[in-house]
Amino acid sequence: MSTVVVVLAAGKGTRMYSDIPKVLHLLGGRPMLSHVLAAARTLNPEKIQVVTGFQATMIHQYYAMRDDLSCISWIEQAEQLGTGHAVMQAMPDITDNSTVLVLYGDVPLVNSQTIKRLVETAKATDIAVLTLITDKPHGLGRIIRDEHGKVTAIVEEKDATQAQKQIREINTGIMAFSALHLKKWLKALNTNNAQGEYYLTDTVAIANASGKTVGSLCAEDEAEVQGVNNRLQLAELERSYQLAQAKKLLIQGVTLSDPCRFDQRGDLSAGRDVSIDVNVIIEGDVKLGDRVKIGPNVTIINSKIGDDCEILANSHVEGSILASGCSVGPFARLRSGTELKAGAKIGNFVETKKSVIGQASKVNHLSYIGDSTLGDSVNIGAGTITCNYDGVNKHKTNIKDGVFVGSNTALVAPINIGKNATIAAGSVITADVPDGDLSVARGKQRNIPGWKRPVKK
Repeated sequence: MSTVVVVLAAGKGTRMYSDIPKVLHLLGGRPMLSHVLAAARTLNPEKIQVVTGFQATMIHQYYAMRDDLSCISWIEQAEQLGTGHAVMQAMPDITDNSTVLVLYGDVPLVNSQTIKRLVETAKATDIAVLTLITDKPHGLGRIIRDEHGKVTAIVEEKDATQAQKQIREINTGIMAFSALHLKKWLKALNTNNAQGEYYLTDTVAIANASGKTVGSLCAEDEAEVQGVNNRLQLAELERSYQLAQAKKLLIQGVTLSDPCRFDQRGDLSAGRDVSIDVNVIIEGDVKLGDRVKIGPNVTIINSKIGDDCEILANSHVEGSILASGCSVGPFARLRSGTELKAGAKIGNFVETKKSVIGQASKVNHLSYIGDSTLGDSVNIGAGTITCNYDGVNKHKTNIKDGVFVGSNTALVAPINIGKNATIAAGSVITADVPDGDLSVARGKQRNIPGWKRPVKK
């Protein structure tokens, strides 16, 4: 029996006070909907039907550029008339012999193992409900059970009696069904309730009335079934997510100075004896080798950091590859296309872009290296700039092994600096320098005796 996942993502998210659809708001660096789709794909479903409404075009455009759409179908709910009505929109393309799992685009941390168990429960019964026991059931639908513990109905709080409001077991909204039965039950729904909507949860009472078996599964982690209705809830869920990521890393042997001050907004793999200080942000796909040390307030995006590297405080590394034993920072910025060979050093207030820094080469202070290739054992003095942009085009700077560049030098590209050449401090180099030469390119000094400084009038 195949599985079809229906993801409800049509809500306006009024309480977010945003022009962005609620399901596109970020959690852990990805839209909430992306987390749900990732969990759904672990089931290897026949298809994933995403029901959209508010700002549907924006959602479609986002995923057309960024996600695998091979098994996703977009269904539009032009008028939002409740969860039952939303599922109705997806049913025409679902075969009767399928199991239908209903997820929500604003319940982003649903666990893949939990939904697998729920689908298995539904296949053994006719309908399966994911519940949660909580001390804070206010505002949520209550699970009604008979004296044998069988689920007989789900009552929304606005329709609940005072006695029913005391029940601590709530409906998470996540359900799985036999498609054949679900199609019949959806036709039996009505809007005779406080909201005037078609409640998907009413299918439980309809199933019981028709003698069908209702199964249930209780979620173990409240965060995985927590929905987001406003930015406060999103922030709270972000902290839950980040702490869970931190705990995984700690168990894997990574040292985190403070698990509560670490943000992982992508995928991170780390070797042995890695240490990460406070306020570090990881984005995209990041790989850390063995014995890597990350200082405080560092951001690393889509980069690979080799063994024994150290990234010092307040540095920003993006789209870069570092071989073993490199040192970066503090206050350094490595932009996309930077590659450091073994033992290279980038110091404080240095910016690099689309450049290769050779083995054991050093750019220690206050410099910009762009569109450049540096050989091995090159020393770049403080205040050096590769002038790679002429206002229209970018040009390359090539610096061979063993070059020494003095402080406050401008290298005007395109230019080649030969092996073991030396550039005098304060030079503006506009022509190639042969191997082994000393190049001096600065104005003649004049000393004016008796010169008086201006005074304030």
